[in-house]
Amino acid sequence: MIELEGVPELIDPVMVAAFEGWNDAGDAASTAVAHLDREWKGEVFAALDAEDYYDFQVNRPTVFLENGVRKITWPTTRLSVVRVGGDKPRDLVLVRGIEPSMRWRSFCNEILAFAHELGVEMVVILGALLGDTPHTRPVPVSGVTSDPDLARTMDLEETRYEGPTGIVGILQEACTHAGVPAVSLWAAVPHYVSQPPNPKATLALLNRLEDLIGLRIPLGELPEDARAWQVGVDQLAAEDSEVAEYVQTLEEARDTAELPEASGEAIAREFERYLRRREPGSGPGPGVATEGGDSPFLRDAGSGRTRPPKPEQPGPEAVPGTDQPTPEPGTGKAPEADTESEPGAEPEPPAEGTGGDTEE
Repeated sequence: MIELEGVPELIDPVMVAAFEGWNDAGDAASTAVAHLDREWKGEVFAALDAEDYYDFQVNRPTVFLENGVRKITWPTTRLSVVRVGGDKPRDLVLVRGIEPSMRWRSFCNEILAFAHELGVEMVVILGALLGDTPHTRPVPVSGVTSDPDLARTMDLEETRYEGPTGIVGILQEACTHAGVPAVSLWAAVPHYVSQPPNPKATLALLNRLEDLIGLRIPLGELPEDARAWQVGVDQLAAEDSEVAEYVQTLEEARDTAELPEASGEAIAREFERYLRRREPGSGPGPGVATEGGDSPFLRDAGSGRTRPPKPEQPGPEAVPGTDQPTPEPGTGKAPEADTESEPGAEPEPPAEGTGGDTEE
């Protein structure tokens, strides 16, 4: 049994997880969890033993100096807790790490053991994939689950994907077999500008997560970063007539396919989010973290926040430096994403060559 000394009883906890690697195109998913951890001042309470799950020749440790003392940071997965204040306080258990190199079943069992001990009510796993989506349109985010009842009650797709999978798919299935409600949220990242960061995709994941768990998430500078990212890609695309023409083709295909979605539930969700963000209150509103000096958790040494660099020159060919397959211009389908556009199919991101095997 896992001993969680110093961790108080949690209120309606939801576990939110993301893993770097094959499941994380543009680092959109891992950046989303890092944003939650930073904005709500997460407190790390556990870390998985790196020796058990990582190949250090694939995910190498890093050396740094702290006050003249040489130290090593090992690649691992850490768990932290944030308490969201307001009229109805709630706790989130954040899981952030790297897709493991080995022993995936043991890895998932250890994560589930923490979920069971903490009384987690639902697990939400974030992922990002490369797709035929134009950077000028809203980022598509799909929610999938293996639980038919959950799919019906939360308006999600029931996954019917078959093929290679990654730690997101394995963890979701492990949750299902353990009787823990689990949902995966997938953001589609334009394949022709796949290098990280992608604040627009990160923002889309957080908005979808906000709708799913009913919390107002402080976005900080993410909206501004997303706008700056799109302007940068616009400028680069305008410098290449072939790229500009290809983007226009994607825009036309997207607009034609999603024309019926211009009304109805899509507009209703946006309106609800707008109202939630304007909700008045005398104390901290929903999604505003409460702070105190007597926190029982160990403080996580968070990394500094950086502004997104200007994206590299986009192009319809494969992105140099990655092993991710990308769609050919005008085909409308990426090799790895061919089944994802079918109703009920679970998105499948292409490999990013970061040490994992596969992805769902």
